[in-house]
Parts: sequence; structure tokens; C-alpha cells
Amino acid sequence: MPEPEPPEPYSSGGARVPEDGGAIAATGAGGAMDLATSEGTTLEQQPSAASGGRAPGGPEGKPRSLWSDAWRDLRRNPIFIISGLIIVFLVIISIWPSLIASGNPLSCDLAKAQEGSQPGHPFGFNGQGCDVYTRTVYGARTSVTVGVCATVGVALLGSVLGGLAGFFGGGWDAILSRITDVFFAIPVVLGGLVLLSVVTSSTVWPVIGFMVLLGWPQLSRIARGSVITAKQNDYVQAARALGASNSRMMLRHILPNAIAPVIVVATIALGTYISLEATLSYLGVGLKPPTVSWGIDISSASQYIRNAPHMLLWPAGALAITVLAFIMLGDAVRDALDPKLR
Repeated sequence: MPEPEPPEPYSSGGARVPEDGGAIAATGAGGAMDLATSEGTTLEQQPSAASGGRAPGGPEGKPRSLWSDAWRDLRRNPIFIISGLIIVFLVIISIWPSLIASGNPLSCDLAKAQEGSQPGHPFGFNGQGCDVYTRTVYGARTSVTVGVCATVGVALLGSVLGGLAGFFGGGWDAILSRITDVFFAIPVVLGGLVLLSVVTSSTVWPVIGFMVLLGWPQLSRIARGSVITAKQNDYVQAARALGASNSRMMLRHILPNAIAPVIVVATIALGTYISLEATLSYLGVGLKPPTVSWGIDISSASQYIRNAPHMLLWPAGALAITVLAFIMLGDAVRDALDPKLR
């Protein structure tokens, strides 16, 4: 006579419990829904197909920020790579020009005036017998110094004034807006001819001060509009409702989200300031000899363009490449930081 099978275990609710360790979910009709434990665990741990098999935000599961996305896009942009390499090269020769030019830019020999290329002097000589190659290399230091210092000064002054006006508004905003309108009405070249014509110093600081004086209104307008847009976001209103101070909201919440347009405009403006310095030096009101500058060399070579065009082509070419590199860099940064292009 066969032995009776052992009764299957039941739970307290009347649902049959399988012996293989499966999970039981009681239903409203008194039955049970059997879901294996291994299948349930797999469904919980499997990433969604929409995330591409990875946790959203990156391999660590952390969300990427605007700056990390921008840096990822910049590394894949050939325009950024080319312009960045040119700018790095210019910065290096500005700091250590003797790496590629062993001569003295102020050492001249009138016997070699206007002569062309020679061994050891690939760019020839200028009207005073100075080596054009050496002066072109040393001229990068002056142009880069003026451009970087003017851009930093304009960015700091314009960002502070425009950011405060956009954050507080009211009378401060109205007064600053009228002041910027007055500065916008002043032509830059004409203002340089008037202001710098009375300066006798041959250093770069009067030129830098003039550029900061007339350049900050543009950055101020950009910063003001960016801060006004950022302070209307929900996270800023939430921080204000929680009792955050004005300085905390500006530094922790508004500034990181409003600084991107300022960086883009400042990067493009850097090349503009370099060309402005060359223009003022060409007109005789910017830098003055014995300072080595591309604008000064272009001005002195313009009268010899028919007999010795090499005197003009090399410093003018270096100026054009430098300005183009900074403008290309600014365009690449703008494309990377603009969320509308994503």
C-alpha cells in the first residue's frame, strides 16, 4: 500500500507556500500569486533599457553637471583643440620667449635695414635693422599680457556691478543702466585717441586701464541679465524661503548658474582687446617705443610695404592668428555651454 504524500505547508492566510523558497503575494480573492525570489531580485537590480544599461548620470550613477558636459563636448571639438594649442604656444613663448628666440629685440644694425631673410634671421630685418623674427616673438608677450589683464579686469568689474544690479534691482539697477548707456555712447577708438594722447608712460598699464574703463559696461549688461534669469528659478526661491542670506544665495545658487555667459563673452573679448591694443599702438597713442609690440612694428613697417613687405606681413600675421585663436576658442566654449544646442 503506497505511503500518503506529506501535506504541503500553508501560511496563516490559507495560501500555499512552495518549498523552493518562492515569494507569495496574497490576492484579494483569497488566492496567491507566486513570484520566484530570484526573478524578483533580477527585476529590481536590472537597469532600465532607457538608461543604456547604466545608471543615469554616468558610470558612478551621479548626475553630470553643466561644466562636466561642457568639458566632454570641448574635448571632442577640433576647433577647441586647435585654438587651445595655439593659445598654449602663445602663452609659453610669452613667458619664455628665449626658448625660440635667442636674440635681443632691441639690438639693431642699420647696415642690414630692410634686408630679407638670412641664415639665423628667417623673417629678415626692419627699417632700423632689428631682427623681425625676434621682435615678433617678443611682441607676443605684450599682446597677451594686455589682453589677459584687460579681460580679467573687465570681467571682475562688470560681473560685480552687473550682478549686484540684477540681484537687488530698484534704484541701483536704474542708476547703473544709465551709466552703462553713457559709456556705450563713447566710441572706443575715439575715446582711446582722447584719453591716451595725454599719457606719456610707455608701460602697458595705461592701455589696460583704458580698456577696463570702456569695456566693463558690456560684461555688466551680460551679468545683469544672467543674474535676473537665475534668481527667478525655483531653487533660488526655495533658498530664500528657507532663510538663506543674500550672500549665500549669490555665491552658492546664482553665481554658478549665471557665470557661463560671462565666461563666453570674456573669452571672445580677449581677442578683441589684443587687436584694440595693436590699433591704438598703430595710431601712436597706445604703447610706445622702446616697448616691443606688434602694433608698433606694423605702424613702422607700413611706410615700407612696397620695398620690404616682410616687415609688415610677419607681425600682422602673428596678430591675426592670435586674435582668430581666441575668437575660435570663445565660439567653442559658447557652443559647449549653450543648453539650447544640446
